[in-house]
Amino acid sequence: MTHTVETGPSPVGAEPYRWRWVALCVVLTAEVMDLMDAMITTIAAPSIQKDLDGSSSMIQWLSAGYTMAMAVGLITGGRLGDLYGRRRMFTIGALGFTLCSLLCGLAVSPEMLIVARVLQGLAGAVMVPQGLGVIREVFPPKELAAAFGAFGPVIALSTVAGPVLSGWLVDGDFFGTGWRMIFLINLPVGLFALLGGLRYLPASQPSGASRLDLTGMGLVSAASFLLVFPLVQGRDLDWPGWTFVMMAVSIPVFALFCLHQSRKERAGGAPLVVMSLFRKRAFAGGLVTGLVFFTGMVGFSLVFGLYTQIALGYGPLKAGLAGLPNAIGTLVGFILVNASGLARRVGRRLIHIGTVVMAGGVAGVALTLNVAGMGVTPWQLAPALLVTGIGMSLIMAPFFDIVLAGVEPHETGSASGTLTAIQQLGGTLGAAAIGTLFFDLLKRNWSFEDSMLLTIWVAVGLLVATFAAVFLLPLRARDEQDTAH
Repeated sequence: MTHTVETGPSPVGAEPYRWRWVALCVVLTAEVMDLMDAMITTIAAPSIQKDLDGSSSMIQWLSAGYTMAMAVGLITGGRLGDLYGRRRMFTIGALGFTLCSLLCGLAVSPEMLIVARVLQGLAGAVMVPQGLGVIREVFPPKELAAAFGAFGPVIALSTVAGPVLSGWLVDGDFFGTGWRMIFLINLPVGLFALLGGLRYLPASQPSGASRLDLTGMGLVSAASFLLVFPLVQGRDLDWPGWTFVMMAVSIPVFALFCLHQSRKERAGGAPLVVMSLFRKRAFAGGLVTGLVFFTGMVGFSLVFGLYTQIALGYGPLKAGLAGLPNAIGTLVGFILVNASGLARRVGRRLIHIGTVVMAGGVAGVALTLNVAGMGVTPWQLAPALLVTGIGMSLIMAPFFDIVLAGVEPHETGSASGTLTAIQQLGGTLGAAAIGTLFFDLLKRNWSFEDSMLLTIWVAVGLLVATFAAVFLLPLRARDEQDTAH
């Protein structure tokens, strides 16, 4: 049985889509699968590197290859949902993601695993952006805040729970699979998302556009690759001149992409990115805020997971459990926010409060390492990580509701793809830039402890920058809605 809904808000007096809450669960399942796979290699990386005899750059590419492919493909993936229907693209993406997860689990060399991770990221780029569009289609306006509010805890919890799950699976060595189980576990989850998508997601009507903007797709893909590839590979190659040339060239290519999109929109075509989105204060400010925040958060998580194993000698399970207080703090924070209704009442100020709290927690990790040194235990790190998780929940709770409040129905696919792409690009930059900083310091004969401390303070600096970027957002989601209408 299939269901069809028209794109855009339901007419006044129309009954809301019957299976909307089940559809939300299906969409969130895809989000969990994507986000946990983005972070799950942070703990398993040393085991994978040893088993496949990989280089240190392989550790970075396990994460960066996946998130770069997501970042490159998400804008196109969001547009594909507009052109061919969101349920269709969601199920195609879920099937591809599941098959690529199997390929990752069967990898016999570093090159095979990295290629499989890139393909997995591209499949995720088709699947993930359909979710926000589906939610805007099936939920009435009075329930949208609650629906979008569910994304915050799922994103935050998945990001911090990924390493915990990874450690448990690697240490458990289920069926003798070792690290491979972190990918094989996606098979039943992906099957659930696929079948749930076919059964419960509505078959939305495609937009009037009939062609994909291939030129725009090529430009944005090239620009993203030119930026990220040298960041990840440069350290192993001792920063040859071409790495800096590639990064510099990415700037005019991004500018050319924006120019092409504007011209295509003015000519009445169907661009990958609807440029009118950038005239909306909440959306434009949300892209800047999201880029800075996710760069710091993912970079910190990656280096922390590596440090606990490489420097402190924790096993995979112990390293994963060391980050558990972060997840607990995130869950506690979201429960408090949702119970009190703070996200809607406080709006942007709650993100500011969360940024201060999270920066304090991350700084607390640095101070704990400085005092306890190389003998630090997970129990000593727990208080600071708990505070970090609470701060993260305060940031994420109102974020999506504010950023997407003024998006029109015809802009949904473009907005979803672009916002999620910025989230993934931030994760890629975090893994590449902060990971590169950490390994570069070690190469310069810095101690593990000093390298980690400086890396943490860089993450704190990015949270300070996030605090400043939040001023670009409107005070509340309804402010943007009033402006848009």
